[in-house]
Amino acid sequence: MPWLRGLAAALGALATAGAAAPAAAQQAEAAPIQLKIVGGLAGVSQFVRYEEPFWRQKVKELTQGRVRAEIAPSDGSGIRNQEMLQLMRLGVVPFGTALLAVVAGEEPELNAVDLPALNPDMATLRQSVRLYRNRLERILKERYGIELLAIYAYPAQVIYCTRPFTGLSDLQGRRIRTSSVGQSELVTAVGATPVLTPFAELVEAVRNGVVDCAITGTLSGIEIGLYEVTSYIHAMSISWGLSFFGANTAAWEALPPDIRQTLRDGLAKLESDIWDASERETTEGLACNTGQASCAMRRHGRMTLVPVTPVDDAYRRRLLISTVLPSWVQRCGPECADSWNETFGPVLGIRVSAD
Repeated sequence: MPWLRGLAAALGALATAGAAAPAAAQQAEAAPIQLKIVGGLAGVSQFVRYEEPFWRQKVKELTQGRVRAEIAPSDGSGIRNQEMLQLMRLGVVPFGTALLAVVAGEEPELNAVDLPALNPDMATLRQSVRLYRNRLERILKERYGIELLAIYAYPAQVIYCTRPFTGLSDLQGRRIRTSSVGQSELVTAVGATPVLTPFAELVEAVRNGVVDCAITGTLSGIEIGLYEVTSYIHAMSISWGLSFFGANTAAWEALPPDIRQTLRDGLAKLESDIWDASERETTEGLACNTGQASCAMRRHGRMTLVPVTPVDDAYRRRLLISTVLPSWVQRCGPECADSWNETFGPVLGIRVSAD
């Protein structure tokens, strides 16, 4: 009968729908969380060896497939690093990496841990980050709604020169490539002329005589062949190129609590690995630039290493006190002076004034 056939069809449809509903719910529940990450600089060790494998492979393993991530380098994603704080605050970039020296143009206090002449070696840099990390965390959270998840360090940025020099006090009159406001202020203080130069144009700037010296990484100098156009390299770190990795707070809190903890644990290990690599690569970069037997890289130079003497280090400290810190406080304001005096002041024996 027609009505009976209709009833059977309706009951069959209900049964099918009833069976499909749990299946659909199960499928939705099993769908992995997809994350989009903006990482560090393309082509360098930090991104290629550590950040990219962590997000593309390790996160999937740590979360047993519940999270999958795609990552793009910050300089290959169409995003200006100078805008990263606001883009993360707005959630346009939910998970991102930013160079502290670059975003310090908007928030000068963020670069307190990597001011030029503050950290002449890795041990001092580690101490600086320990002293200021909680402060950085509060600034990002309270002013920008960003959850600080990791701090990364690139290999040391040092001075390469075409002509001999014995230390910082011997650089008067030279034109020196810089990459930040702080570096430019330091170079001016030693009596030299800062020349802001993009990294990609660095070797040509030296080759064509636009600059006599350059501040850049010990390992990146090898990678771009800077040792072919310079002859002397200083062992003292001018700065380190610290960066932070963080998340928009709303995007972070939308993740399940156990996933957040798993990511925190994984990022802590990633941070530790990057710092250890930065220390190794700083040493390796110096060894390869100067052609030491310990250099394992195919490319290497025959540069002369300029050692750090006690007189040189004392001059660095004077520059920090007389020029770098006052200029930073002038850009940053009285609150920065107070936070410095509460954290760095007692340990370094250096206090700053907001006047």
